[in-house]
Amino acid sequence: MTPDAPAPHIPVLLAEVLDALAIAPGERHVDGTFGAGGYSRAMADAGALVFAIDRDPDAIAEGQGVVEASDGRILLVQGEYSRMAGLLAEAGIAEVAGVTLDIGVSSMQLDRAERGFSFQNDGPLDMRMSQSGRTAAEWLNEAEEAEIADILYLYGEERQSRRVARAIVAARPLSRTSDLAAVIRKALGHHPGQPKDPATRSFQAIRIFLNQELAELEAGLAAAEAVLAEGGRLAVVTFHSLEDRIVKNFLRTRSGSEGAGSRHRPEIASSHAATFAKPARAVKGGDAEIARNPRARSATLRSAVRTAAPTWSAAAPTAPVPHSSGRGIRP
Repeated sequence: MTPDAPAPHIPVLLAEVLDALAIAPGERHVDGTFGAGGYSRAMADAGALVFAIDRDPDAIAEGQGVVEASDGRILLVQGEYSRMAGLLAEAGIAEVAGVTLDIGVSSMQLDRAERGFSFQNDGPLDMRMSQSGRTAAEWLNEAEEAEIADILYLYGEERQSRRVARAIVAARPLSRTSDLAAVIRKALGHHPGQPKDPATRSFQAIRIFLNQELAELEAGLAAAEAVLAEGGRLAVVTFHSLEDRIVKNFLRTRSGSEGAGSRHRPEIASSHAATFAKPARAVKGGDAEIARNPRARSATLRSAVRTAAPTWSAAAPTAPVPHSSGRGIRP
């Protein structure tokens, strides 16, 4: 959130998302990552009936004002967006005309020190989007060094993950974000004034692992495929390469745009009909939006239109799966 921002979260690529959704008045749309309600509000203003989902209890509680102001156009429920098919069924909705996903941590979560997602302000090592289950502190203080190294390498692409994991274990117990950041900086030889804080990669990795974000994304894409009607539109905004790769590969495979196989990636069987048309070209934030909202700098929008083909019953996982042994991951 920028100091001048009128809301705790500025929707990224909002105009581009609305273009991809091409909302017609009266259509039902899913906003699978409600956050502060920016997308839902804009979708409702465009005439959509929005079924909004968020797993964060704070987003549900604080979103009631947006819901009340929508004059019945927004229904907000708590849950994981990967469960959208079941949540829609409970509301008596069989299919929708659009699904929107804004992946990753929200500005609301990052800006609140007590949530423990960021080291910009000291807070408890929490990082739980749903505010239930293991905290980051509990996992870091109990996990094996090899497991921590694997997670940092897989989800943070931290090349010195073993050095960082060794330092974390030596510094236990850890309970505060500032303490963890200091341990990581010392392990990596951080110097003030460096363009990127070296703790960023490890914080990202721990958050993604703790909230199972990549598995949630894969399941959510399959769920969107299942609930979208013929001609329905899927729009997904991601913020780093791990997320974007999953979305790109999903749409490439489901649209039949997968290239020829190789010894590293066998050719996909042709028994499934394409459930999406050829995806639109990926969209990045423009200079004006990046200046207004720095979070847009790393954002990528991918979108595609649903065909009439039946939903695929199963999909091969594309997200990396950690090995607790610590072997077979690092080169």
